Amino acid sequence: MASDFDRKAEDVGNILQLEHVNVRIPDQQIGTLFYVIGLGFTRDPYLNVGLQNMWINLGQQQFHLPTAEPQVVRGVVGLCVPSLDALVQRLDNVKERLAGTKFSYAVEDKHVSITTPWGNKMRAHGPSPEFGDMTLGMPYVEFPVPQGHATGIARFYREVFGAVAGVTSNGGVAAHVKVGPGQELIFAETTEPLAEYDGHHIAIYVSDFGAPHRWLVDAKLLTEESNRYQYRFKDIVDPDTKRVLFTLEHEVRCATHPMYLRPMVNRNPAQIQRTYVRGRDAYVPGME
Repeated sequence: MASDFDRKAEDVGNILQLEHVNVRIPDQQIGTLFYVIGLGFTRDPYLNVGLQNMWINLGQQQFHLPTAEPQVVRGVVGLCVPSLDALVQRLDNVKERLAGTKFSYAVEDKHVSITTPWGNKMRAHGPSPEFGDMTLGMPYVEFPVPQGHATGIARFYREVFGAVAGVTSNGGVAAHVKVGPGQELIFAETTEPLAEYDGHHIAIYVSDFGAPHRWLVDAKLLTEESNRYQYRFKDIVDPDTKRVLFTLEHEVRCATHPMYLRPMVNRNPAQIQRTYVRGRDAYVPGME
């Protein structure tokens, strides 16, 4: 029986989810002002609620923000928010209190470009078919890579991690790696010099946990045996020559990890005391 559906379009591959981006920040008060009040996201109420780290929920993804000297992602973190207009209003409300930091924002064509108080770049979008049914979350992280590296990076994720990955040339050469429904890592080629890597990392969940681990061990690329549910590596390499193509620490977790698909608490940032509406404390997709 023939089908009119493109079944391959629904393939996610072995990488099930991009779960968090981890960057250090030096000041939790400024972090709260920016991530919670400005962006409208939610500090996780259950884990890392002290002064040494803060976890910020946005949909089913997080920012992990340990307290230390700041780190800056070499690239742009994509955000999906329910309303760009509401986001801009919140950012405008915190602008004065973030004066003297690197914070800025600009309304662009169909998105808002944002710089955090410590220089990280973000790009906020409204819900879109390209992000699936995501209305709040982290649909992509985009990294600049040297010219000629995109093809090898795509091969690395395909051959080592069993990911759905390919290279596009529309608007510039870039590797696109699926890391969950409506989520991808983008490695866009550039002629500009890259900033020095400072140790920031991402976390992904995978279905086949063992095969990538064996490959990384054989290639002498494994950097940490964290526990039974997790390991880490830093270098993305050409699968044949092992030439380093890009450095980005990956926290790799299995689907049996106790925190896989952990329910995230997300508040409704429109709910305030003066206009309080019963039953609207939590963010529910479609409620806006």
